[in-house]
Amino acid sequence: MKKIIFTISLGLAIITVNGQQKQGKVLYTRTVQMMLDVVVEDGQSLPLPPTNASKLEVLFGNDQSLRRTVEEDRPEGFEGGEGGMRMITVVGGADDLSYVHLTTGQVVEQREFGAKNYIVADSIRKLDWKLTGQTSTILNYPCQQAVARLIGKRTMMSMENGEMKTKEVADTSEIVAWFTLSIPVSAGPEYPGQLPGLILGLDINNGRIVYKAVEISGDVDLAAIKAPSKGKKVTAAEFDREREKIFAEMQRNNSGRMRMIREDH
Repeated sequence: MKKIIFTISLGLAIITVNGQQKQGKVLYTRTVQMMLDVVVEDGQSLPLPPTNASKLEVLFGNDQSLRRTVEEDRPEGFEGGEGGMRMITVVGGADDLSYVHLTTGQVVEQREFGAKNYIVADSIRKLDWKLTGQTSTILNYPCQQAVARLIGKRTMMSMENGEMKTKEVADTSEIVAWFTLSIPVSAGPEYPGQLPGLILGLDINNGRIVYKAVEISGDVDLAAIKAPSKGKKVTAAEFDREREKIFAEMQRNNSGRMRMIREDH
């Protein structure tokens, strides 16, 4: 059977029915497949869990959304080793916040890195989403499938002659999203402001990162949905430079004996 694909355009009409939920809170699970590249010294290796699981919540209302880590379930870095070898995994920041004004496209993020907080201002970078015609049900909400491709770069770390080095490599992400028109708010755990309904499921790069909504509530503290302001204000490019400087310093201080697995989503 031939698959029919529809492009989502900016002119997509949305019919709003009275009584549809326009504010609330969604709890998601996030599972990350760790990109392991283990340094082996003296024939020893360090076993690590293949995945990292965490929870986060998205608050939405008044054409705004806020993503934050669930307080009691903040992911902890894994650390271990023997024979002088250490490895630390870093998955996001415990105090990271992501605020989006869904109408204007304004994005303000609080990013924690190197024991510092940064405020990064940006705007929504919209992708070319396509509807596949496939449907599903998540938490009793009818959902539609949309797919997109994100072409960008990522930083890869490697060990060469006992020295830790970083380099940028091309990175193309295949994204599958499940959204529901029953809640006509363009919020979600990632890619807010892009689809005509709440995103309840996301699969990035064939399971490398998976988000799944596990609870939806209409109760939300609207006053909490605001742009964060705690931290040093920088542009996205300035934050990337600051982050690379901190990684370089950490590598120098550990003389190449520490391997960090980075996941910045």
